[in-house]
Amino acid sequence: MKRKEWTDKRYKTANREAWTGVALVIFNFIWWFGFAYGLGSKSPESYQYIFGFPAWFFFSCILGFVVMMLLTVFVVKFFFKDMSLEAEEE
Repeated sequence: MKRKEWTDKRYKTANREAWTGVALVIFNFIWWFGFAYGLGSKSPESYQYIFGFPAWFFFSCILGFVVMMLLTVFVVKFFFKDMSLEAEEE
């Protein structure tokens, strides 16, 4: 027999939204790590520069921040639901 509070659809929604947040964090880490250590593992003499920043820094930190900001806004706007946290009466 399930406990009453776990049958509330708000828990399912909150759980899905929490896992979406975890997925965004993992994507952010992979993005950052891939560009920072992928492009940044070369010798500094061979770096390419974008707006005065090394390409690895620009892609991992600056562009990564912009991409994550846009992804977060998109996910919150289109996938998260606004719901009441008040206890529902039967």
